[in-house]
Amino acid sequence: MNIVILGATSAIAQETTRCFAPAGASFFLVARDAAKCAVVADDLRARGAAAAATFIADLGDFSTHAAIANAAPQAIDVVLIAHGSLPDQKAIDDDPAAQAAAFELNATSFISLATHFAHRTKTLAVIGSVAGDRGRAANYVYGAAKAALHTYCEGLRVRGVNVVLIKPGWIDTPMTSHMRKNPLFASAQTAGRLIHDAIVANRAVVYVPWFWRWISLIVRMLPARFVRF
Repeated sequence: MNIVILGATSAIAQETTRCFAPAGASFFLVARDAAKCAVVADDLRARGAAAAATFIADLGDFSTHAAIANAAPQAIDVVLIAHGSLPDQKAIDDDPAAQAAAFELNATSFISLATHFAHRTKTLAVIGSVAGDRGRAANYVYGAAKAALHTYCEGLRVRGVNVVLIKPGWIDTPMTSHMRKNPLFASAQTAGRLIHDAIVANRAVVYVPWFWRWISLIVRMLPARFVRF
């Protein structure tokens, strides 16, 4: 099995790849930090991966996307798009450029990469978020980006592309290190295992963990005046 990981040093991506490695998968790992990417590759080889090649690029730089696609294996079973960032919403509330940059990284760069790989892979897996299910004051720019991904993936699916859209809730990773933890947080290890299982089972949309599907449903049903958080 040939697997391309875009954003290979993210905590969730690492845990997902670790679930595939013991079966002897071959990986093409893309990340912007060469040292961290090399550590991920070594870890996967130690866990049973048949191969783990690396490609260093900033996925937020659209000019690198064609080169990434050209360097990737010709035969691909899975592409996982897993990069991104969680902006401080209050810090960018009145900054149009920062809002546009956050949207570009979390939505437009995903769309660009998906366009390069959608018809070259058996399965395209995309990390979205429950934040895309309802606009909230705390993260509406990030949520808007993830909402765009939801609609984009729906359209790809209608076109015949096999898309697995992953919608994590709160996951304990470096990206959420500033957030106070509560019982709804899941570990990156749990998220990785669930994403692996969703890709293998070829599920169209998966909430990680499962209970976020019902939390999100309740939040979507609330009148707007109650969604102040």
